[in-house]
Amino acid sequence: MAGGQRIDRIDDGQPATVAVLDVGKTNVKLNAVTASGAILETLSVPNPVLQDGPWRHHDLQRLGDWVFDNLAGLAKRHPLSTFVSSGHGSGGVLVGDDPDDGDGTALPMIDYEQVLPDDIRTRYTPLAGSFLDRGSAMMHGATHQARQMFWMQQTQPEAFSRARWFLGVPQYWAWRLSSVAVSEATVLGAQSHLWNVAEKRWSPIVQSEGWINLLPSFAKAWEAVGTIRPALVERYGLPANMKVLAGIHDSSANFYRYQAAGFDEATVVSTGTWIVALSSKTPLDRLDEHRGMTCNSDVHGRPVGGALTMGGREFTHVAGRDDAHFNADAALVGRMIGQGTMALPSFGDDDGLFPGSAGKGHVAGLQPVNAAERKALAVLYAALLTVECLDALGSAGRVILDGSFLRDPLYAALVAALRPQGDTVANLDAYGVASGTAMMASHGTRLARAAIALEKPPIFQHSPAELAAYAHRWQDAARQSSTMNFKALQERSIS
Repeated sequence: MAGGQRIDRIDDGQPATVAVLDVGKTNVKLNAVTASGAILETLSVPNPVLQDGPWRHHDLQRLGDWVFDNLAGLAKRHPLSTFVSSGHGSGGVLVGDDPDDGDGTALPMIDYEQVLPDDIRTRYTPLAGSFLDRGSAMMHGATHQARQMFWMQQTQPEAFSRARWFLGVPQYWAWRLSSVAVSEATVLGAQSHLWNVAEKRWSPIVQSEGWINLLPSFAKAWEAVGTIRPALVERYGLPANMKVLAGIHDSSANFYRYQAAGFDEATVVSTGTWIVALSSKTPLDRLDEHRGMTCNSDVHGRPVGGALTMGGREFTHVAGRDDAHFNADAALVGRMIGQGTMALPSFGDDDGLFPGSAGKGHVAGLQPVNAAERKALAVLYAALLTVECLDALGSAGRVILDGSFLRDPLYAALVAALRPQGDTVANLDAYGVASGTAMMASHGTRLARAAIALEKPPIFQHSPAELAAYAHRWQDAARQSSTMNFKALQERSIS
């Protein structure tokens, strides 16, 4: 015992360390993490995408070589006892019988931002069931795992018929390492359109399309499904006794970390490619599929209300790509507010919380004249989108901000200023997903609550009344434009 907390150890008496593979849409990270969530080492590589074949797809062969080579190196530097993967919820992999047959896939893993063929989208929609069956609205591209399966089945029927399993991203890596295939609640509860979280059953499309035999039985995210396959032990020098856990959805892993720390009442906002707000206290009947709201799952399979928008992509559209070396300037944010310059949704291919807005994003009012002003406007826009997510969930109490947006101090300051009656705190640890994922290895054995350092954001020094008036005008303009766009879409679909 140390400090009242249990320290897990492996056979040689050294503190146990967890290998965490965090698969994001843009980047993949391999981490050595203590079972309590402290990061010891991180390696990173872009998530490779290829343009050939039937659709744009991830290069799992190249990525697998990187994962196994670096996992072997990590094992030489750290006493690894366990492997567990997290991953985004919009990726699925159709595999064959043999994880050692190339990358194991029966068909290439679809890049979920790939534009969907019109006929696939049209035929898919009536099969997808109710909002709770889907867990989300119909999002852009090939976002949903069920939609990917349908595309594969319709256009590559022979290869699809030879497949053995369809796996979420974390479960694909567990299978590659252990040869054991499982399903998991948080991944299927992340807008897969395959699993009805509220009623704990498969969605109707699973039965109607005959997919039930492609979806393996469930395991808990923290369950050990096996150990490293002998072939990988021999080829790469991986530890033969390393346990492989089932794995978890990335934002759900971050949410779990706060649950483990006792913050069950709080809304957690994860930021990166997506702004994802999760609250276990939002009633199911409040969820509105037309406003970017979702029904997710926690690690225990219980429903969690979600609100999400592709904030990272929105941010880049406004800021441009020349903003990496400086933070937003508070005076310039104040100038954007004072002159009424507004970034209005949505610049990317996803509607987010504003139905019908995809691709219609624009900057209203005086235009920013340089990179510094664009950065200031982008941070202000990101804060407004975050508060819109929180308002959608009815999150009036404690909100915990987390993730890459916190690299700019003004982001948290603005969110706090935009919700003056709420309690807004921030976790400046940039590795929340990896920490929460690693904590799967100590689930059920932890003797104390997880320790998390939360900080009050800095104060945004600007007139609260002027900021509130600006936010109100922004919300009115965004919603008014969204309403008109959404009505126009509905009219076109009827005609």
